[in-house]
Amino acid sequence: MKSQWIFTSLIPQIPSCFSSILSPFKTPKLYQFPSSNLPKLVLNHLDLSLLLSLSGKQGFFLLGSSIHASFVKNPENLYPIEDFKDSNNAIVVWNSLLGMYSRCGTLTDLTKLFDEMPIRDTISWNTMVSGFLRNGKFDEGFSYFKQMRKSGICWFDQATLTTILSACDRVEFYHVVKMMHGLVFSNGYEKEISVGNSLITSYFRCGCLSSGRQVFDEMFERNVITWTAMISGLVQNELYEKSLELFNQMRSGPVCPNSLTYLSSLMACSGLQALTGGRQIHSLLWKLGIQSEVCIESSLMDMYSKCGQVTDAWKIFESAQDLDEVSMTVILMGLAQNGFEEEAKRFFMKMFESGIEIDPNMLSAVLGVFSEDTSLSLGKQIHSLSIKRNFGFNSYVNNGLINMYSKCGDLEESAKVFSRMSQRNSISWNSMIAAFARHGDGCRALQLYEEMRSDGIAPTDVTFLSLLHACSHVGLVEKGMELLKSMTDVYGIIPRAEHYACVVDMLGRAGLLNEAKTFIQGLPVKADVLVWQALLGTCSIRGDSKIGKYAANQLILETPESPVPYVSMANIYSSRGKWKERARTIKRMKEIGVSKEIGISWIETEKKVHSFVVQDRMHPQAELMYGILEELLKLMLEEGYVPGNVTPTECQT
Repeated sequence: MKSQWIFTSLIPQIPSCFSSILSPFKTPKLYQFPSSNLPKLVLNHLDLSLLLSLSGKQGFFLLGSSIHASFVKNPENLYPIEDFKDSNNAIVVWNSLLGMYSRCGTLTDLTKLFDEMPIRDTISWNTMVSGFLRNGKFDEGFSYFKQMRKSGICWFDQATLTTILSACDRVEFYHVVKMMHGLVFSNGYEKEISVGNSLITSYFRCGCLSSGRQVFDEMFERNVITWTAMISGLVQNELYEKSLELFNQMRSGPVCPNSLTYLSSLMACSGLQALTGGRQIHSLLWKLGIQSEVCIESSLMDMYSKCGQVTDAWKIFESAQDLDEVSMTVILMGLAQNGFEEEAKRFFMKMFESGIEIDPNMLSAVLGVFSEDTSLSLGKQIHSLSIKRNFGFNSYVNNGLINMYSKCGDLEESAKVFSRMSQRNSISWNSMIAAFARHGDGCRALQLYEEMRSDGIAPTDVTFLSLLHACSHVGLVEKGMELLKSMTDVYGIIPRAEHYACVVDMLGRAGLLNEAKTFIQGLPVKADVLVWQALLGTCSIRGDSKIGKYAANQLILETPESPVPYVSMANIYSSRGKWKERARTIKRMKEIGVSKEIGISWIETEKKVHSFVVQDRMHPQAELMYGILEELLKLMLEEGYVPGNVTPTECQT
């Protein structure tokens, strides 16, 4: 085997990013030979290995395959003689070729090369295992691991173990992780920190928290990766308080947290909405001087947004020197989730007009801010943008479109988006079921629920919330009660206050107010505001002042500053002609200083949403509208309508 190779055809193919390899201060050199006008590149086996490795990492398949082609033309270059040194040099280059094909994802070339190799070592087998696992070919990857063990020539090492464990990131791989854990002990790798770290990560990703914690507790030595794997694993499984406890324990020990550790801790603060803890971590980041790292800034913005401190999140956004798509999406979602819907839409439009690359996450975030008073035309523009950007495959964007069209009143378009989806997750089904329920089509909502089950998608608590809402509006009391029972008995889902409120609303709308009251009294948890509001709301529909007063009194105890119980009771008394009781209720509301919220109505015309409040004179066309209102009232009176001494002035109120 040659110790050096001379290449001529490769030089034009070598990208400029590899200039450091071709530096005259390093081993490989460019020579101008007298017999040829072409420059020639002289490389040894280590230079070749580095060049192939970088080709794989950067995705330069053509360059890597060209090097391979030169060896095919001159096979003696890679077939070692008896010399041990030559054998080692050859296998270094062979393994680098394997690594290049593995990273480029060309598994056919990878397999063919492996089969042609005259010699193999553990690195060769590891490359095959990682290549297939990295590209989602789990059966083939595990098959190569079995062949490796059966060969008897090469034995697996800690790199083999960590490679396989890193691929076990789902619940279905739990038994594989347990098997690998057994191999760790039976082959003496239990003291290897990297192996322990991989076991912790895999156990948490598979949802086996107790095993992950046990590995952590039994480790002989822990480094920053160990602690970070444990903290992030707890966060991923929503054990936020335990993760922060472990973070504080880490800080009191000899191992210092790194950026990833702080990121996980900030995520825990976001999950808990722990503003104080988040601010403390923020101050630590300032002291360490790493608060300006892009990923840290994004996590800080997310933490402040989740804690309701959008102003602080915006300050970080404005002071950031480098912004990426994640930062943009975080601040967009922060605005949306904190009630700044209009600001979120304006921010999105500004991003788009500035030429910032819009990704599916951004579209999903802005679609989430749409509500009943949002312009449908803007939603259609965003839908068009998603088609132009080829985001039609993205389930999050499609789910957002279903919700957007439904909330803006276009149920038919929601159904079209849903029907065109090639892949649907539970959110897709829930969104469409909610759309039918929102528009009062309970039968189609229930029909879609059955299709969802037939499709093998398990319902969630959100599914049942929409179904109960649908049953409430179409009067299917028995079906609703059956669904509530199946939540716990069949699917093990514990109902929330929202579910109980839907059931109360369903019973009340059906005229079963006494049954609704009895249902509340038999709840396994204390009834909250939502439940009492539901009972009071149905009493308003039915005009039941007795149970209505009972519900109002309970609601006043829960929310003494809310105008809802007073206004609802005033309306109930009005509907029954009990004017004295109505007057006393309004007087009581004024005495305690509770004010009624102003009602708002809106209409979209010519791609613009017009909003109105009671006695609104601020609209530029107010006089014209009141004039038309007066004309309409005259026509109504001519048709025989008796509104009860209502005048145009009173219509304004």
